Amino acid sequence: MNAETITAEGHHSERSFLANLLRMRETGLIAIILVLFIVMSFASPYFLTWVNMRAMTMAFAVEGIVVIGMTILLISGGIDLSVGSVTALAMVIAGWLFLNGVDPWVASGIAIACCTGVGAIMGFFVTRVGLHHFIVSLAIMVIARGICLLGTGGRPLGLYTLPPEFKFIGQGSLGPIPLVIVIFVVIVVAFDFLLRRSTMFRKVFYTGSNERAAAYSGIRTKKVVFLTTTLCSGLCGFAGIIYMARFGSAQPTFGIGMELNVIAAAVIGGASLNGGTGTIFGAILGTVLLSVVSSSLALLDVSVYWQDIIRGSILLAAVAIDHYFHKRTR
Repeated sequence: MNAETITAEGHHSERSFLANLLRMRETGLIAIILVLFIVMSFASPYFLTWVNMRAMTMAFAVEGIVVIGMTILLISGGIDLSVGSVTALAMVIAGWLFLNGVDPWVASGIAIACCTGVGAIMGFFVTRVGLHHFIVSLAIMVIARGICLLGTGGRPLGLYTLPPEFKFIGQGSLGPIPLVIVIFVVIVVAFDFLLRRSTMFRKVFYTGSNERAAAYSGIRTKKVVFLTTTLCSGLCGFAGIIYMARFGSAQPTFGIGMELNVIAAAVIGGASLNGGTGTIFGAILGTVLLSVVSSSLALLDVSVYWQDIIRGSILLAAVAIDHYFHKRTR
């Protein structure tokens, strides 16, 4: 048996181990979610009601769109702390344009394009200037939030005159199913398929696993990082428009702390802070788990301060588990 065969078998066994590991985490998440559902069905008579289920699914569906972008970025080896601020920026830009006479659909398109542009700026500083994702996204988080507050004077923009067909995006239903859920499922299926089957998106895994080796193999890694960074911000912009349609307003302070929930959901679902691993399905399970926990804490009348402590503890545990598994696979 030659060295090439041994190396190939080693790579194959490593990929098999990682695939089994991800499946184990996803199966474990499903089991935890089911246990929480059973426990909460006894702990609160309001948990399994249609009203609570609808509110919970609508809440995690829109945030789940941002989680998809974050997951793909984490797989490529990046991270984005500005997702909450960029989501709010989309709301403020679209709301401000609408109040100044621009058609809401056009205003929304411009807002999403601006947020995508913000991602491109971050991608430029990361891939061309050579700065770390953490620093760049931290700066953009502050800048974007400042623009939101400056453009609104720190006050929400009331968009009461939004046309019903636009509000339908965030408030309407197709039969008993909210349109937000339908949009979310379509996006999940599309990106899950692309991440598994598309050659371009497979390069995201190679880049995140070992950027230098991927570059030597002919992959334009800087292009991959640039595109994943831009995509994440673009999805934030899209989520911001849905939030605006749902609430009928543009909140300049919206999304504060969202980055913690989004990163936690992605990491709990199997995405690694070291890059190279993760699935859309796992990230969505992580989102569902956090949503169930938040809903449960609210129904059990747990103090808001304790809720923050619990969410922070979940994030710390997720990162610790990710670190442990990363050390095992090295």
